[in-house]
Amino acid sequence: MKTTFFVLTLSTLTVCALAQTTPVPSADVQIRTAVLAAPADKQAGAMVYGYSEKNDFVVLRKGTNELVCLADDPAQKGLSVSCYHRDLEPFMKRGRELKQQGKTTKEISDMREQEVKSKKLVMPVHPSSLFSYSAKDENYTAATGEVKDGYLRYVVYIPYATAESTGLPLKPEAPGMPWIMDPGTHRAHIMINPPVSTTTAK
Repeated sequence: MKTTFFVLTLSTLTVCALAQTTPVPSADVQIRTAVLAAPADKQAGAMVYGYSEKNDFVVLRKGTNELVCLADDPAQKGLSVSCYHRDLEPFMKRGRELKQQGKTTKEISDMREQEVKSKKLVMPVHPSSLFSYSAKDENYTAATGEVKDGYLRYVVYIPYATAESTGLPLKPEAPGMPWIMDPGTHRAHIMINPPVSTTTAK
């Protein structure tokens, strides 16, 4: 009797878990919110990756310019989307592959560093931009794509750049001041975090 009850309980929990799976927003909503990270004049032509109804990671829209955008992960709270220069795609794609394999953040960084040094993974030789747009859970309605008080920050990748080669500090000394993160590595990048408005901070 106890065994039967245990099996039934597991079955019930499985059904409940499936029922509580976060629904995937429509492709239109995913595209509209993904390109919020891009400069206005780049939004219409950006390529967009997102999620199918079965939650598979797919291309939602082919692009006509140099930007690639990633739609929000429906399994995560709030909104988090990004757009980056297409020359960063090998680097970003490799990161997604390693994450799917269950690698930790440090493992991903170390493996990509080794692959860049061995030239298995190619990083752009020119500065390449990434834009990240986010909003708190209470300010984002996934079903409609409505967003309030979103926050946009900027990243410029310059592989192996240092504080000495750029003249940038290792941390911001004033709100919105550019600084360099991960200097001397394949993922060295300039960070620009605009001051958070009082409305957004609430």
